[in-house]
Amino acid sequence: MSKIYALAIHGGAGTILKSAMTSEKETAYSNVLREALEAGERILKSGGSALDAVEKSVCILEDSELFNAGKGSVFTHDHTHELDASIMEGRERKAGAVTGLKRIKNPISLCRAILNHSEHVFLMAEGAEEFARDQGISLVEQDYFSTGLRREQLERIRDSGKTQLDHADDELKKFGTVGAVALDLNGDLAAATSTGGITNKRYGRIGDTPVIGAGTYAENGVCAVSSTGHGEFYLRAVAAYEVAAMIKYGGLTLEEASRKLIHGIIPQMGGDGGLISIDAQGEICMPFNTEGMYRASVSKGQSAQIFIYR
Repeated sequence: MSKIYALAIHGGAGTILKSAMTSEKETAYSNVLREALEAGERILKSGGSALDAVEKSVCILEDSELFNAGKGSVFTHDHTHELDASIMEGRERKAGAVTGLKRIKNPISLCRAILNHSEHVFLMAEGAEEFARDQGISLVEQDYFSTGLRREQLERIRDSGKTQLDHADDELKKFGTVGAVALDLNGDLAAATSTGGITNKRYGRIGDTPVIGAGTYAENGVCAVSSTGHGEFYLRAVAAYEVAAMIKYGGLTLEEASRKLIHGIIPQMGGDGGLISIDAQGEICMPFNTEGMYRASVSKGQSAQIFIYR
């Protein structure tokens, strides 16, 4: 049994400038991050599982319209919402993932149900929602996810033929993903990631978030990772697993591997973003190559830390 626990969460990375942030909004973001962190820590502190902790933390972030996941998700070109998520535990490397959800309040909890109760790993759209009904998970109406801000973002670019990463305005933009990684007192690792995708997306576009090994990965004795960034590049890099592989086969430390991906591999490909990671010793790394990343961490014997800017 491990003598330590640790938890890290993120709410997306991007051009997050203090000069463009009101004190009220900064406080609102910090409060939700703190709530999600404290809820996950309570589970870990009481001997609960890393899997329970990351699910709980991500649910709280999904329930806040401040983040592009769950409530407050961005609009597709067709004025709908398509939500993606994944979760993975490190002991047996079981996982659950979903894409194209339109009526599930907390996608991460459906991922957990898939991990626990399905022979499959990855379910999509109507099939995933049918599985949710079979599991007694209630569905919500599409307008639950909608906010005026997200609708305005779509209308600004809908006819331009362009997509747009989650942002509040041209000065305050971020990659719309939330996630959590944890180590529990049993030494088990887990990771979870959830997103509403990108504004004005078409053709059923899927990013890295629901793809095991790209947006999310966990393996006991190695690390757990949740990514946030330009999904196409993280898919091509198999980003979350790449960090684990550099540790497992390359002998790098968590910090070396995480930083190499974020400050080397991803920008060399033309992408940007960040990630949160944790290893079997409870070390936490939260690198990003943008102006900011909503992030927070806590571990046994260490007080909570909450950051937004570089």
